[in-house]
Amino acid sequence: MITIDHATKRYGTTTVVDAVSCTIPRGGVTSIIGPNGAGKSTLLSMMSRLLPLDAGSVVVDGLDVSATAGPVLARTLAILRQENQLTVRLSVRDLVGFGRFPHNNGRPTVVDREHIDRALAYLDLTDLAHRFVDELSGGQRQRAFIAMVLAQDTDYVLLDEPLNNLDMKHSVDMMRLLRRLADDLGKTVVLVIHDINFASCYSDTILAMREGALLRQGTPEEIMTPAVLHEVYDVEIQVEQIRGNRIGVYFA
Repeated sequence: MITIDHATKRYGTTTVVDAVSCTIPRGGVTSIIGPNGAGKSTLLSMMSRLLPLDAGSVVVDGLDVSATAGPVLARTLAILRQENQLTVRLSVRDLVGFGRFPHNNGRPTVVDREHIDRALAYLDLTDLAHRFVDELSGGQRQRAFIAMVLAQDTDYVLLDEPLNNLDMKHSVDMMRLLRRLADDLGKTVVLVIHDINFASCYSDTILAMREGALLRQGTPEEIMTPAVLHEVYDVEIQVEQIRGNRIGVYFA
């Protein structure tokens, strides 16, 4: 469980996350939605200590994120940022191996190699293990970074816009994969996502933010209503029920 209590982030006189308080349940998929500038990515970064809090606290499974030793925190939660730039040319296997650093401090063991092999297999990357990351397609590259996070073997997986630059097919594949991480491996997956319909179809819980504030938290059925979506996005969104999922129609 992740407990967020009055988490606040300011840049000068501008407050980008404004005293957000909520509880993210253990297990399942939680999506954070909202318009540009809502504070979604900032909140996710504060959960993982990539950004320090200016006020409030974040507690993950009893660990105060601000006070917990780095190696301990890195064995509890993993985060994949929106932009992942490599400064050296790495093979897929080497990249995935970085996920084991909190466990081996750069000295791989047999156990580490087993975790790497499992992560590669789970992401269907075994045949690409010796290819360089810069030789991969966008979808393959994104899977390689997810495999690195999976190899870290944490209970909590935080992802900032994992569908960024993916086409429709690869976006669907990625969301199905994240759902499997929660259902098959028991991970708690928290992601920032722009597409409300992917959030609706694949999430257990949705946090809806606007202008740094948490407006609503609930199930897809509770969030995916015209009234709530108008409150969040300030646009009229019709909601249709399709194959048991609530789909927002906002193109016309």
